[in-house]
Amino acid sequence: PAGPGAAMRLTALLAALRPVLPLVLGLSLGCSLSLLRASWSQSGGDEQCLGPAGRPGPLAGGARPEAPDGRPGPGHEDFRPRIVPYYRDPNKPYKKVLRTRYIQTELGFHERLFVAVLTSKVTLNTLAVAVNKTVAHHFPRLLYFTGLRGAKVPHGMVLVAHGDERPIWLMYETMHYIHQHFGSDYDWFYIMQDDTYAQAEQVKALVTHLSINQDVYLGRAEEFIGGDEQARYCHGGFGYLISRSLLLKLHPHLDSCRNEILSVRPDEWLGRCIIDFLGITCVSQLQGQHYHTYELAKNTEPEKEEEEEFQAALAVHPVSDVTLMYRLHKHFSRIQLDRAYQEIQDLQMQIRNLTSLTPAGEAGLTWPVGINAPFLPKSRFEVISWDYFTEQHLFSCPDGSPKCELSGASKADVSEIIESALEQLNSRYQPLLRFSKRQLLNGYRRFDPTRGMEYTLDLLLEAVTQKGHSHVLAKRVSLVRPLSKVEIIPMPYVTEATQVQLVLPLTVQELDFVANFLDMFAMNTLDTHDNALLTLLFIYHPYDAQRVSQVDVFAGVKAMVGELEKRYAEVKIPWISVKTEVPSQVKLMDIVSKKHPVDTLFFLASVWTEINMEFLNRCRMNTISNWQVFFPVHFQEFNPALVYRGEQTASSGTDFLRDGHFDRHSFAEACFYNSDYMTARTKLAADILDRDEVLESMEVFDVFLHYSGLHLFRAVEPGLVQKYALRSCNPRLSEELYHRCVLSNLEGLASRSHLAMALFEQEQANST
Repeated sequence: PAGPGAAMRLTALLAALRPVLPLVLGLSLGCSLSLLRASWSQSGGDEQCLGPAGRPGPLAGGARPEAPDGRPGPGHEDFRPRIVPYYRDPNKPYKKVLRTRYIQTELGFHERLFVAVLTSKVTLNTLAVAVNKTVAHHFPRLLYFTGLRGAKVPHGMVLVAHGDERPIWLMYETMHYIHQHFGSDYDWFYIMQDDTYAQAEQVKALVTHLSINQDVYLGRAEEFIGGDEQARYCHGGFGYLISRSLLLKLHPHLDSCRNEILSVRPDEWLGRCIIDFLGITCVSQLQGQHYHTYELAKNTEPEKEEEEEFQAALAVHPVSDVTLMYRLHKHFSRIQLDRAYQEIQDLQMQIRNLTSLTPAGEAGLTWPVGINAPFLPKSRFEVISWDYFTEQHLFSCPDGSPKCELSGASKADVSEIIESALEQLNSRYQPLLRFSKRQLLNGYRRFDPTRGMEYTLDLLLEAVTQKGHSHVLAKRVSLVRPLSKVEIIPMPYVTEATQVQLVLPLTVQELDFVANFLDMFAMNTLDTHDNALLTLLFIYHPYDAQRVSQVDVFAGVKAMVGELEKRYAEVKIPWISVKTEVPSQVKLMDIVSKKHPVDTLFFLASVWTEINMEFLNRCRMNTISNWQVFFPVHFQEFNPALVYRGEQTASSGTDFLRDGHFDRHSFAEACFYNSDYMTARTKLAADILDRDEVLESMEVFDVFLHYSGLHLFRAVEPGLVQKYALRSCNPRLSEELYHRCVLSNLEGLASRSHLAMALFEQEQANST
C-alpha cells in the first residue's frame, strides 16, 4: 500500500516542477560555465604575450596593456573618461560664468568645409562669376581671394582683396587670412582656382569619409622640377584639400617659407613649405578615398566625353571660358541627377521586396513608394480639404472670394504639373501611344504636411498610335510633389538684451481695461527688471479735447501712471496726447516715431495685451533691423458666458492655452525697428504725395507689406494671450479695416460647438 502512494506523490511533484525545470537547468549550466571561465582566467593571469626577443609584445587588435593596478596604461588618456573636480577658492569673489550662446561653440564642434577660390583681375568678372553661379551655393562657405586692390565686387560674391597681385604673396596672404578668420571654425579647407570646375557634392562627400585627426594634404600629386623624386606637391589647378590640423601646424612657418623658399608657382611654393617644415607630401588617395581629376584638352566637348576618368572626376582643369564652365556644370549635374534617380529606383525596389515581410504585408505599401503615407485624420475637423482649379481660375482664393484668376506662382505650378503628367504618361506608353493635351477638365490639389503637395488631374487627351490613328479619351492621374530637403535659412545675429519700447494707443472706449494692462506690465517687466519701457498715446476726440481743462477723460489713467512712478522711482512712463476723430494706426505711429531714436525697437501693443517676458524675448529675437519685422497673432479667449454658461470659469494651471482661438484678423500688435518704419514710411509718402486720407485705410502692416523689402514674419504667438472683450469698431475707418474688426468680434465669441450648445439651450428654454 505504501509503494503506490509514494509513486503517486513523486509523479505529482514532477508534474509541479515541470514548468520550472528549464529555468533550473539554465541557471545550473550558466553557473558552471562561469566557474570554469573564472578558473581559466586565474591560471593564465600572470602570462604575457612575448615578442620576438622575449619581451612583452602588443596585444591583439592594437590594444594597449593596462598598468598592474588596473588603471589605464600609456596612450589610454584619450579614451577613458575622467572627472575634473570643481574647486572654487573661497577667498576670491564669485564671478558669474559666461556661457557661449550656442552649445555647438561650447562643445567645440566645427563646420565641415571651407572653400577658397583664387581669382585675378582678368577673371574676376568672368570665370569667378561663373564659379559663383554654378557651384558656390552648394558649398557651406565660399570666399574669393584676389590681389587686386579696390576691386569692384560682383553681386552675390564675398571678395577678400590683399592688395598685391604677386602669386606667391597672394597664396601667403590667403593662407594667413584663412587661419586667422576660419582656422578655429572649420575642419577642412579646399583651395581652388577660378579656372577649375569642382563637383561640389563629390567634394563634400569626400571630406565626410576622411578622419579629421590626421594631417591631410590631398590633391593631384605632381613632381617638383629637378627635386626629390618622392616629394610631391598638389597641383593648384585641380584644387587641393588641407585639414585643420595641418593648417594649424603650418601657420607658424608661413613667414619663414615666404622669406626662404623661391618659386614661381604658388602651388609649388605651398607644397615645398609643407614638405620642408612638416615633412608631409601631397597624396592623391588617402584612407581608401581617391581624388580623381581630369585635364581638359583644347576644344573639348563635355557632352561627348565618355571616358570613365572624366565621369568620375572631382575637379576638371583648365576651364578656358565661361561657356565651358556652364556646359561642364550642366553635364555633371545631369550625371548627378541620373545617379539620384537610379538610387531612388533601387531603394524603391528594396522597399517593395521588404514590404511582404512587414506585418501589414503588401497592403501597407503606399504610393509613391518611399514617400510618407497620406495623413489620416482622426476626426472630421482634421480632414485636409482639396482646392479645385482649372487652367484659368482658382476656386479657393487667399482673400476668401469663391473664384479668382489663376496667376503668378499658382499658374506656374499648374502648368508644370500638367507638363509633368504628360511626360510621365508618354514615358510609360511610348512607343505604342503618344499623348497630347486637349484640355484640363478638373484639377484638385491639397497640401499634406506629412508628404507634400498632392494633385489629382482629369485630363482630356488625344492618343496617337504608331500607325497614326488618333483617339480622344479622358484620363485621371494623381501626382505628388514631395517635400524636399529642409534648408536652414541664414539669419543675422540678434540678442535678447535689446531694449523694447512699448507703445500703447488708448481711446475713451478702452479705459476699463487700462488698469489690468498696467498691472501686468508692472508685474512682468518692472518687477523683473526687464529692459522694457512704456509710452502711452492718449487719443482725444475733438469734443473731449475742448473740455480737457474741465473734465479730462484720461485723468484716471494719468493717476495710475503717477502711482507706478512713485512705486518704481527709476521708471518714467511718458504720454503723448493726440486729437483726432479717426485714430489711424499709421498717423499715430508717425507721431511716436519722431520722438524716438532710429535704433528703437517698438512693440505696438493693444490695451488687452498681457505683457510677459517670454513674448518680449521673442519680439527681440524675431525682429531684425533692416531684415525682418514681426507681426504676432495673439491668442484670443472666447466669451466666458458662452463657453462656461455659469460653470466655474477658472482654468487649471496646467492649461497652456485656455478656450479661445488665434485671431488672424487682428494686426494691432507689431514689433519693428524705427529705422525700418521710417524707410518704408518715406517710400509711402512719395507714393501718396499729399493725400493723407489714404492713411486712414492703412495699418502699419500694410506699410511694411507694400513699401519695404523686409521679411514679414507673421506667426501664432502662444505667449500673447488676451482676455475676451467686445472691441468697438470705428465706422469711420476704411471698409476693409471695419470688416476685419467685425469679423474679429464675431469669431471671438465662441467655437462652433459652444455656439451650437448655447442655441440648443436657448431653444430648450423657449420650448418650456
